[in-house]
Amino acid sequence: LVVAGSTGEGSTLSDDEKVDLWRAVSEAVTVPVLAAAGSNDTRHSIELVKRATDAGAAGILAVTPYYNRPSQLGIEEHFRALAAATQLPMLLYDIPSRCGRKIENDTMLRLTRLAPNIVGVKDAAGDIASAARLLAAAPSGFDIYSGDDALTLALLSIGASGLIGVATHWSTPQHQEMVCTYAKGDVERARQCNVELLDSFGFETSIETPNPLPAKAMMRVLGFAVGQCRLPMGAAPDGLEQQARSVLDRLQTTLAS
Repeated sequence: LVVAGSTGEGSTLSDDEKVDLWRAVSEAVTVPVLAAAGSNDTRHSIELVKRATDAGAAGILAVTPYYNRPSQLGIEEHFRALAAATQLPMLLYDIPSRCGRKIENDTMLRLTRLAPNIVGVKDAAGDIASAARLLAAAPSGFDIYSGDDALTLALLSIGASGLIGVATHWSTPQHQEMVCTYAKGDVERARQCNVELLDSFGFETSIETPNPLPAKAMMRVLGFAVGQCRLPMGAAPDGLEQQARSVLDRLQTTLAS
């Protein structure tokens, strides 16, 4: 479970709120909890990593520094400093669309040598060929996880281990089947699962309703009292919950068939 990431509105949580969440979830479940503990300030990120470690997290998800637009050297030094602040395994989060910088493959490969607890990447860079080259050159045990739901099947095809998803919040059975059937060699069934999920991928974010607005609307439809998003996301526009119900109804129809 990834706690306090983008879908969890991590960017608008206070540090104390993040720590409370990491601790509460770690104590409540028996599966590993990854703490989304990165920011665009290295000193602040180091403090968050240390607090996540103390709160019982099993690992760290660290995003590329955003807004600052650092060089590859700056990105490398940032992640090395975070990795040195904990013994926990760390996943990097490569999402150029939100951060303004891609973690280049050479940078990631150097980090795997210089910081052995950096064990993988959440890949939302949208470049399947680059991901394939990274995985081919990476040491044994380095994992790629899809960070873009719509590209999960494509990333599985080049050796990704799984995904850290958005639509997974309401479509776990379909995602589980897609990953498992692909792993078993049933590519056609995995492809069909992906087709069944396209509606959810289209719903989960848009220009008018960026993530996590749709995800929280879906959680409300499912009966979870998650409230509205904090500003600057703000409240969901009229009709979003009805869209969520329609997506859910169609998804449940595919399960029934």
